[in-house]
Amino acid sequence: MTSNLNPSIELGKKKVNYNSSPYVIAEIGVNHEGSMEKAKKLISLAKEGGANAAKFQSYKAETLASKNSPSYWDLRKEKTTSQFKLFKKYDSFNAEDYINLAEYCEKEGIDFLSTPFDDKSIDFLEPLVPFFKIASADITNTPFLRKIAQKNKPIILSTGASSIIEIETAINTIKSVSPLKIALLHCILNYPTDDDKANLLMINSLRRLFPSHIVGYSDHTLPDENMSPLISAFIMGAVILEKHFTDDKSQPGNDHYHSMDISDLKCFRKISNKVQILKGLEETKQPIDSENISRLNARRSIVVKTNLKENHILTEKDLTYKRPGTGISPLHWDLVIGKTTIQALPEDHILEWSDIN
Repeated sequence: MTSNLNPSIELGKKKVNYNSSPYVIAEIGVNHEGSMEKAKKLISLAKEGGANAAKFQSYKAETLASKNSPSYWDLRKEKTTSQFKLFKKYDSFNAEDYINLAEYCEKEGIDFLSTPFDDKSIDFLEPLVPFFKIASADITNTPFLRKIAQKNKPIILSTGASSIIEIETAINTIKSVSPLKIALLHCILNYPTDDDKANLLMINSLRRLFPSHIVGYSDHTLPDENMSPLISAFIMGAVILEKHFTDDKSQPGNDHYHSMDISDLKCFRKISNKVQILKGLEETKQPIDSENISRLNARRSIVVKTNLKENHILTEKDLTYKRPGTGISPLHWDLVIGKTTIQALPEDHILEWSDIN
């Protein structure tokens, strides 16, 4: 594999490429609901469940949405009809709080992340995060992308609701400022995302069209008992996997209803570890060492069908093919026909090159 076909990116404590185990982001977001105690609890649960990173969202409602900003989520699950009003409920954390959370993540041994949504957040998060995660909604926010690029940290860019041209433009905008490593996340910007709208085949498209960028998946579907969406995405090649995380999926409103909990996360890690073993490390189709005995004994050789005399000219009626493959391979069938035996050969003899002229 060339580096272009198997790119890599340093994400916190882990180097991620298409042969690595997945880098899992537990998107706590604002599921802490303004409680520092609950935020730390969720960090600990994310670490215990096997996540590589615990991620929050850093914003103030006044800098994120106008007061006349309609909803774009399922109002049956979250009844707030105004973005401004919803964001205002959960924007109580300040820079000092995020410093506190970053220190707690360091103590727990998990990467701290928070998605910035304004310039001030970019600045105070810079020393706290190993890389920046940019939300889908900001993929066309040119000045915002430039400011993040100025921080010279790797970037994960979600691509929900975006076209290929918009993705290319965002990448070029970032690269015009700094030659950063950029990973792309397939994402559907529906909360929640119905299974028939997940469109995981788009992962293949992103990998094909952006071969120098690692591709992952940000999932908004409702989790099932086997974590099928994340497992399917991983099998399809997504090696950065992000999903909202909570301690109680039955809590009303916000992101709890489409989040995973620690049981879901542990389930995913257990299955993904098995998938990682099954995927292996060798992408080029070729025999592996453990198949050598099978190549030898399970394949066929040309075998004498009946007793043959010395100087007999071989015809197809004289020969058959049987296991093991220790003699002349049937690959050379046409070459053997018409050759003459050097000596008498008994029935069921495995033909060797030394048996014929």
